[in-house]
Amino acid sequence: MSSSSSSSLTLPGDPPGGRRAVTVWSVGVSVYFVAVIFRTSLGVAGLDAADRFHVNASALSTFSILQLLVYAGMQIPVGLMVDRLGTKRVLTLGVVLFTIGQLGFAFSPTYGTALASRALLGCGDAMTFISVLRLGSRWFPARRGPMVAQLAGLVGMAGNLVSTLVIARLLHGVGWTAAFAGSSVAGVVVLALMLAFLKDHPEGHEPEPFPHRGAAYVRRQIAASWREPGTRLGLWVHFTTQFPAMVFLLLWGLPFLVEAQGLSRATAGELLTLVVLSNMLIGLVYGQIVARHHAARLPLALGTVLSTAAVWGATLAYPADRAPMWLLVVLCAVLGACGPASMIGFDFARPANPPERQGTASGITNMGGFVASMTTLFAIGVLLDATGGSYTVAFSAVFVLQALGLSQILRLRKQAARRERERLVASRVETVHVPA
Repeated sequence: MSSSSSSSLTLPGDPPGGRRAVTVWSVGVSVYFVAVIFRTSLGVAGLDAADRFHVNASALSTFSILQLLVYAGMQIPVGLMVDRLGTKRVLTLGVVLFTIGQLGFAFSPTYGTALASRALLGCGDAMTFISVLRLGSRWFPARRGPMVAQLAGLVGMAGNLVSTLVIARLLHGVGWTAAFAGSSVAGVVVLALMLAFLKDHPEGHEPEPFPHRGAAYVRRQIAASWREPGTRLGLWVHFTTQFPAMVFLLLWGLPFLVEAQGLSRATAGELLTLVVLSNMLIGLVYGQIVARHHAARLPLALGTVLSTAAVWGATLAYPADRAPMWLLVVLCAVLGACGPASMIGFDFARPANPPERQGTASGITNMGGFVASMTTLFAIGVLLDATGGSYTVAFSAVFVLQALGLSQILRLRKQAARRERERLVASRVETVHVPA
């Protein structure tokens, strides 16, 4: 972003940032870090879960589908809760729920109890990311928003890295119960840190009291957020960019690489790790670009979608039965851009909504990628069972959802840009007329 644009985002009453902000935000983001470890731990245990509970591909995908269904369904309620109750209370409830869910998954004797545990985990997980975004907006100046959001996503991917490197080794070293039960201790640790050090906002920057006017007010809050084209564009950007990597890391990447590509589990794990490392690196780059050049948001998002589609197409259509290693490496490196690109969705929703609707708007945006992931997880499982294990046919579902998302992004982009320009002009006028 240019210096003039940056200055326009430094509004009266902006939080000061600084070391205190970094410390508090770090405690909050550590909760998200643990939530992602728990969320993605099934991704390295998919084949083990199929053997443990004696289920087929469709039933296996139900674990992740239910978890994401609960997650997506909770986004708007959580956004309203964050706006109403504040970050600390919502994060506390989230930690308790996802820790109980992870512990329950460790000891589940049946498929049904395991499903219930993943649903509970998804409910707690749903309360983390929106809360962390809100925490960042309360402690850092608005101009830092894109970079803070990308750093939160990077920390989340670090949690994914722990799953692929640590949980996988624990699983095959100490067994199912010990691995999942042992990992649940991390939830207790971050809960203690949060209760001791987390604050919703800096002193002197208390938000306006949230008026509670019942269900009618809630409906108006949701409707007002949805009417903003920036919110809807943010949702569709998140929808279209996030899910290819999410589906790959959350469940189907390891089976695809082992069963369809003939790789060993160790090699497949290394490729999953490459997705995570690529995500972390690209996240830093995207965050810097968007913070300095706001106009780069849409080209980055569209470029990521088109690149992902092209590499997936090349991998699935490769003439031989199995793609060469170099192509699989490229695929995993490109998939790493999906997470950072999905964060751009929040950079459309954030300036489109006033502070009192930030949680609600973030919740709407965050639904996008998880609805797409849930739909694709289900479609892949069904298609694998229907085709006798054809990953080429099953993974073609990715292109259908990408096409849907692209059509909506292209439809909304001009309307959102015009509305954002109007808001920018209004904020400049307001800033000029605020007394020193």
